[in-house]
Amino acid sequence: MKILVAEDEPSIRMQYQAVLEERGHKVVATADGRACVKSYSAELDYANSGTGASKKPFDLVILDYRMPELDGLGAAREILSLCPGQRIVFASAYVAETLREAARDLHQIVELLQKPFGLDYLVEVVEDTDVYQQLASVNVKVRELQNHNLSLSELVGLLAGVRKLQAMIIAPR
Repeated sequence: MKILVAEDEPSIRMQYQAVLEERGHKVVATADGRACVKSYSAELDYANSGTGASKKPFDLVILDYRMPELDGLGAAREILSLCPGQRIVFASAYVAETLREAARDLHQIVELLQKPFGLDYLVEVVEDTDVYQQLASVNVKVRELQNHNLSLSELVGLLAGVRKLQAMIIAPR
């Protein structure tokens, strides 16, 4: 996978990069949200140059929630405006705040790593694309709900799915 990381703490950033590269992933590491968006934008331009297609430049973006220059939420907002549907994982000690603000500002459900977490757990979340695909499905259904196209039984199913995903995401394995 090609992964973009934004983490303002140098030792943590280096640990993320080392463990992910050890697993064979290509990692671009940045020190804040502004540098992250700049790297993302440059890679997006490169990935789409001459192709005419809209291609995601990274398989995954990991964002520290609180950073200088531009926080994780602001970086996510800018990245999603460039490339809707980009997989984003927040790393945060402020779980409730992160989930609430992400849902409100990004209008989609995001993945979350609750700090502190072990590097094995980081790798597990990064490489577990099933959860992301389930979240993407829920996000599509949320957009349908916003358009009032869901029946009551579909709404009940959606809420049950969200509860199941919350339990999987919030509770470390």
